[in-house]
Amino acid sequence: MKAKTKMVQRHPFHLVDPSPWPLVAAFGGLSLTFGGVLFMHNYEGGGELLCLGVVTILYVMFTWWRDIIREALFEGQHTLAVQQGLRMGMILFIVSEVMFFFAFFWAFFTSSISPVFNIGGVWPPTHIVAISPWGLPFVNTILLLSSGASVTWAHHAIIAGFKKEAMLGLNITLMFAIAFTAMQGFEYAGAPFSMSDGVYGSVFYMATGFHGFHVIIGTIFLAICTLRLYLDHFSRQHHFGFEAAAWYWHFVDVVWLFLFLTIYWWGFNFLV
Repeated sequence: MKAKTKMVQRHPFHLVDPSPWPLVAAFGGLSLTFGGVLFMHNYEGGGELLCLGVVTILYVMFTWWRDIIREALFEGQHTLAVQQGLRMGMILFIVSEVMFFFAFFWAFFTSSISPVFNIGGVWPPTHIVAISPWGLPFVNTILLLSSGASVTWAHHAIIAGFKKEAMLGLNITLMFAIAFTAMQGFEYAGAPFSMSDGVYGSVFYMATGFHGFHVIIGTIFLAICTLRLYLDHFSRQHHFGFEAAAWYWHFVDVVWLFLFLTIYWWGFNFLV
């Protein structure tokens, strides 16, 4: 009888096991897309198909990331080479998000620098009452910049091995994030124009709305990192999950700073 020889891995990369989640995610995305189109056109069953797609995507997100955490934390599969690949992937994802928001800034500057005659030839358009940047937008700017400082504090605390300080920094960041979202909601509720008010309303709500959506995603990301930190999933050397969340949050901060300086401050100062 020949003894079975154990396979020795001669490379630092992680060859993942076969997983059902890419296929399930594809079906979820298909259901989400078709369901959304059918629902918007008032077809019977469109809402149910849309809900099925949303539930499927959320389920896959939970299970797939659960598997990744297990591979990193308990199986030790995330070597330095794997971590470098994950970092590069997150950087490329953030670059793609920069391009996404670049389109909104392009639309804003195209419309504001050379306004067309059918909106009065001025910016903001003649029928629009612009929101002052020194009210809620300025408060939101302070909140987001402060949250960037507190999440950086939490990052340095994790590197130094100070769990209590890291938890405090993350909790403060979450408080700032929730306050920002609440303030944005108040601003929308009292805004003197809507999304249907020409190009100004469209650009304003598309840009700030998608940014608000990213803030909500980043808040969930940081909340999960807070839970993982509490469960001792992060160490001084291995905490890329938190690093990804911190990078994403800093990206959200920078985008808001550009939104404040362009759509709010630049647009408002055309009036004076």
